[in-house]
Amino acid sequence: MSKHPDSFNCRKTLDVGGKPYVYFDLKEAEKNGLSGVSRLPFSMKVLLENLLRNEDGRTVTKDDIQAVAKWIDDKGSAGYEIAYRPARVLMQDFTGVPAVVDLAAMRDATNNLGADPKKVNPLVPVDLVIDHSVMVDYFASPDAFSKNVDVEYERNRERYQFLRWGQSAFENFRVVPPGTGICHQVNLEYLAQTVWTRDVDGETVAYPDTLVGTDSHTTMVNGLSVLGWGVGGIEAEAAMLGQPISMLIPEVIGFRLDGKLPEGTTATDLVLTVTEMLRKKKVVGKFVEFYGPGLSNLTLEDQATIANMAPEYGATCGFFPIDKDTIAYLEATGRAKDRIALVEAYAHAQGMFRVDGTEDPVFTDTLSLDLSTVVPSLAGPKRPQDRVALTEASKKFVEALAEIKGGRKKNEEPESTGDSRFMDEGATGVNDTPGQVRHKVEGAEHGLAEGDVVIAAITSCTNTSNPNVLVAAGLVARKAFEKGLKVKPWVKTSLAPGSQVVTEYLEKSGLQTDLDKMGFNLVGYGCTTCIGNSGPLPEPISEAINQNDLVAVSVLSGNRNFEGRVNPDVRANYLASPPLVVAYAIAGSMFTDITSEPLGQDKDGNDVFLKDIWPTTQEIAEIVRETVTRDMFETRYADVFKGDEHWQKIDVSGGLTYDWDDRSTYVQNPPYFEGMAPEPKPVTNIEGARILGLFADSITTDHISPAGSIKKDGPAGEYLVNHQVRPVDFNSYGARRGNHQVMMRGTFANIRIKNQMVPGVEGGVTVHHPSGEQMPIYDAAMKYKQDDVPLVVFAGKEYGTGSSRDWAAKGTVLLGVKAVIAESFERIHRSNLVGMGVVPFVFAEEGTSWQSLGLKGDEKVTIDGLTEIQPRQELEAVIESADGSKQTVKLKARIDTLDELEYYKNGGILHYVLRRLAA
Repeated sequence: MSKHPDSFNCRKTLDVGGKPYVYFDLKEAEKNGLSGVSRLPFSMKVLLENLLRNEDGRTVTKDDIQAVAKWIDDKGSAGYEIAYRPARVLMQDFTGVPAVVDLAAMRDATNNLGADPKKVNPLVPVDLVIDHSVMVDYFASPDAFSKNVDVEYERNRERYQFLRWGQSAFENFRVVPPGTGICHQVNLEYLAQTVWTRDVDGETVAYPDTLVGTDSHTTMVNGLSVLGWGVGGIEAEAAMLGQPISMLIPEVIGFRLDGKLPEGTTATDLVLTVTEMLRKKKVVGKFVEFYGPGLSNLTLEDQATIANMAPEYGATCGFFPIDKDTIAYLEATGRAKDRIALVEAYAHAQGMFRVDGTEDPVFTDTLSLDLSTVVPSLAGPKRPQDRVALTEASKKFVEALAEIKGGRKKNEEPESTGDSRFMDEGATGVNDTPGQVRHKVEGAEHGLAEGDVVIAAITSCTNTSNPNVLVAAGLVARKAFEKGLKVKPWVKTSLAPGSQVVTEYLEKSGLQTDLDKMGFNLVGYGCTTCIGNSGPLPEPISEAINQNDLVAVSVLSGNRNFEGRVNPDVRANYLASPPLVVAYAIAGSMFTDITSEPLGQDKDGNDVFLKDIWPTTQEIAEIVRETVTRDMFETRYADVFKGDEHWQKIDVSGGLTYDWDDRSTYVQNPPYFEGMAPEPKPVTNIEGARILGLFADSITTDHISPAGSIKKDGPAGEYLVNHQVRPVDFNSYGARRGNHQVMMRGTFANIRIKNQMVPGVEGGVTVHHPSGEQMPIYDAAMKYKQDDVPLVVFAGKEYGTGSSRDWAAKGTVLLGVKAVIAESFERIHRSNLVGMGVVPFVFAEEGTSWQSLGLKGDEKVTIDGLTEIQPRQELEAVIESADGSKQTVKLKARIDTLDELEYYKNGGILHYVLRRLAA
């Protein structure tokens, strides 16, 4: 590091507790020519330090550093490209397995190119946390946790064997075993350090902790002043192989917070309000940084809750600066004393410590919120930004129902074959909406009606990292039980905390006992319901829903509620705070206005209302203060990489390269590097491509990428059956991400995706041309591949929103798609497409769409000019209709940077890295 240029003479030494640390001093750099940088947003200071420290005259130049300093004048609108090097990489197992599969395949390919496979190793620290594989098969019983763990290991043994091999085969790579917690909460509570250190040439260098993660909710750690965001697995692999992340200097939107939250509201209500506001502000691709006196009235866990939802409000990150609460949190969670001292000293030395009353940073633009105006809220029924005030929730559900049912008028009585004796059955105030028909549930005393809550899940990193909302949930359960209230018998309840620390403080306070009494027993440590691992509903409930075409409801404390994500039987999904999850489990129906109608009756027959069981802020704070302690964190994280007896019993085989098993239906050697030569082939134009799909706005990576359960009668299910896998053992797409054969068959196969080439039909189907035959998208793609016909996809606005799923891009390229043409892209998916060698195009002229062009899906598309393509270049596509008529449309290539151009020319980012390693 000392050999690198230091154009602004800012390499200094900081003494902390008698130990010297080398650092790159922003205040010194300001004196030496970078004028005004002390007024940069804190997140921009982190980027500036990154460039100063990594200046090498090649990937980072003096001009690059000056471009960040110039931000004060142009406020981020210049769109200048920089090379950013995060300190580390975080992965979860769904995205981590395919990343390690790719590393293993790269070792094989390096061998084939005559180079040393040992060269393929992470060059920056990588932590993989196994948290996405546990499913809620068992619930509402004391042994639910142990049974779910047993099933998890049974289902995932092949994957876990592979990860155990990776743990021993690769350097700089650690695995946090199953049953520990959610990667973002483990990151917040243990892995993150706020200031990172590295020994270089006998010196210790200190710098801001930064990372990229293969999960879009990596941003949660922004609450601890760690700059990080989600990238596709493809980008993450390049970062861990030493490639800088190419990015444009961002705009930074300042979000000012004033006042404090009113009594009765939670951090979840706040984050749903923030998400709604920022979505309207259109912050996609921008940094958001929070400032203002209101920060002093939020806990660090509240900040982490807001930061977590950055993907939902569309921003790259939601950053909070270092302040006294950061230091207090590091202390409370058991970080090392010398690290805490370093964080405080470093932040002060760099001008990165927030102090109330000092001048605000300069921002591109700002918006503000008075915390006292926040009201209890939900978000749904299918997007996290669609906030609904709790007082309006039942009314808004009635309105949403008509749309979900495909236009049934809201006052019209649903068609019914319901048994009349189930009409208006059950406790007063529950499901007694006029016209509500209760349908028979086989073998049960109760019926099931439209709008019934069938899943109530306390789950996901967003809220389970926050003791205040979990203690609130426990207190609601305690007070409800004391008054004799019960959860409705048709509700599947679950509690999946983000770390073992949560269990410890819930048990210590006695609240876990109260949650157990209401059916919220521990089911596992992992994302569960939020990522579609809600497990099956009881068979009679599932049958009643499907036979009667009912819109059933889930209420979860998660961050994602897209269509088809939570459970295939559930069509309306609401995000809510953990205490509201408990309340809706008691109410049992979305038609109940829980703010004005009774949840049920007490032992004496008196009505019990939500206000009667809702805890005060003081009650919550007292329990948190008494039960959440530093020694809990120290104990629970003391042996975090060791794992339980299940993990330790797994056999590890294989050496430098992996011993692939052709019979495995979980892990297969992917075909990306087949026939790869030392030099890339020249890029060719797209000639006579067929259209695989025409999609409308807001197609998410959940729609594109295989997620959730695998249908028996789809291409992926047929593949598994042909490989002697019983449907009961299908597991989820997420668990099978290490097998490209399963994943490419599940691409565009979501049960709720709507390909407008087949209007009125849901699911992954298309029309093959010129035959005109309707068939699964995978089957059509294979037919085209057989005939050597390239493919394109057309879409609307915000294509690829949602989780940073690399398989949305990998599956796309494996189906033979050469280009995706959309009105706009979400940041991560656009980058992933380029990383897999697929060109993302946007319509160059405002107002143009595939609808305005009158496309039906039977056209042929030719795009010239790719042989000479440059970043953001405008090209023309010629679209030929079935009748032979032609129209020309202007497109802009969203290959944004020169690095991305290199990836595209090489056929993808992995090919580019591999060729460089082999050379």
